[in-house]
Amino acid sequence: MSSETRTHAALPLLARLAGVSVAAATIVAAADVAATAAPAADPAPTKGPCAYTPTPDEPAARPVPLPPDPRRTPDRGTVRVTLRTNQGPIGLTLDREQAPCTVQSFLHLVRKRFYDRTPCHRLTAYPTLTVLQCGDPSGTGEGGPGYRYRDELPTDLPPAPTDPTGVRRLYARGTLAMANAGPDTNGSQFFLVQADSALRPNYTVFGQVDAAGLATLDRISAGGIAPTPEDPAPVDGAPAVPVEICRAKQGR
Repeated sequence: MSSETRTHAALPLLARLAGVSVAAATIVAAADVAATAAPAADPAPTKGPCAYTPTPDEPAARPVPLPPDPRRTPDRGTVRVTLRTNQGPIGLTLDREQAPCTVQSFLHLVRKRFYDRTPCHRLTAYPTLTVLQCGDPSGTGEGGPGYRYRDELPTDLPPAPTDPTGVRRLYARGTLAMANAGPDTNGSQFFLVQADSALRPNYTVFGQVDAAGLATLDRISAGGIAPTPEDPAPVDGAPAVPVEICRAKQGR
């Protein structure tokens, strides 16, 4: 939640490094003539409405192709996905109508087993932000699938009752949403809301966590956050009880 401050109990949900691409000219000497090679063209996005765009400066944490991008992206109905974790199952219901491109990408990563054997690397326990963040195979919070795509932001979230300014919205307990590093930088990382949280509506909502999944989140949250030498009682960091998605699969 890149633009939020900790004083408002919100923080970057995906801290990617913003790489700057510098094209290096290659000088080739031939017959006493120096020729400068043209820089390589940027990889093209997919041609469908979702325009999944390769990010060569941020390569995939685990090899995976670009998602399919059909001209008629499915935008009706729901899809069930189960995250089988070492702390218990987390059942998800993905909503194509809310976020068709996001659901399409998430299902693609599930089918390619991108999420298998992947840690949930971040737990937050602020009074107004309590979420578990997953989806980076590297476990660093900087990894992704090697592509990005546009936001599909919610427009119907109610105002957060804890924010008198009315700017932040309620991401209710059980919400499934995408982490990002700014506008249109969705990749593979996502967060699961364990308790009602207040955020600017800058994060794509694409589904809900089921009752069994909420019970798993409650157990993880109860374990707390791993202390560090710098902070013996953190409210943001790695879960004290390690959490791993052993297998993500479509269906139950």
